[in-house]
Amino acid sequence: MKTILVTGGSGQLAACIKEVANDFSDLSFIFTDVDTLDITNKENVINYFEARKIDFCINCAAYTAVDKAESEEKLAKAINTYGAKNLAEACKENNSVLIQVSTDFVFDGKKTEPYNEKDGTAPLNIYGSTKRDGEIAISSTMKEYFILRTAWLYSEYGNNFLKTMLRLGSERKELNVVCNKIGTPTYAKDLAKVLIKIISEDIKEFGLYHFSNEGQASWSDFAKAIFEESDKNVKVIPIPTSEYPTAAERPMYSVLDKSKIKILLGVKTLHWTHSLNDFF
Repeated sequence: MKTILVTGGSGQLAACIKEVANDFSDLSFIFTDVDTLDITNKENVINYFEARKIDFCINCAAYTAVDKAESEEKLAKAINTYGAKNLAEACKENNSVLIQVSTDFVFDGKKTEPYNEKDGTAPLNIYGSTKRDGEIAISSTMKEYFILRTAWLYSEYGNNFLKTMLRLGSERKELNVVCNKIGTPTYAKDLAKVLIKIISEDIKEFGLYHFSNEGQASWSDFAKAIFEESDKNVKVIPIPTSEYPTAAERPMYSVLDKSKIKILLGVKTLHWTHSLNDFF
């Protein structure tokens, strides 16, 4: 039986992995959070791996407060960069495969067509920089790894845009939502299925991949679809980014090209509207 360590066990992606894992009785999962495994502590990580036989490690642990990271760079780097490096070193020493979850925020959003894995990175904010540096730390440490960049995750769990819209939609009749940032809403459960597919099928095509749902939308498009699916009568007023300033700059366009993961790993991707319907 394969043993899979999942860090960041209290987050939304880990919660989705737990749900999907119920269909895989031949896999054994260990979920940890910072209280049981602090990935920023190298000695703790090494000792944790040496005490157990870990076949795969899915790193869902991340500092994801994008705006707050601008003033907490040291903490963001400790988790997103050095934490990833610590896991990579422990995985290498213990013959474990590392699966790292990364982000579309490694790009500057200046393209007008989907980003592929060969496109150069140019993060606009601290969060994106620390995640990009985490990717580099992993790829320079070991060979048996998967890095999956994803975007605009939402689910039933944790804090995310969809849950925020549902909460605000129950309080207000009108909402201003940014209309000129383009990406792909992605159901975290779809990503969880891909992560477990890699493990259950013992895939050996290691490397960097992009995964999200298909299609593209603005945040206001996404909000409108959320209210339509949830039968909430809320008017969405599209506004430009200039009317909603944030501490951290974000890419204007961050649609990901999924050709590589579909061809090499046989992953099937659903349109974002299909997955949103599945969610509801």
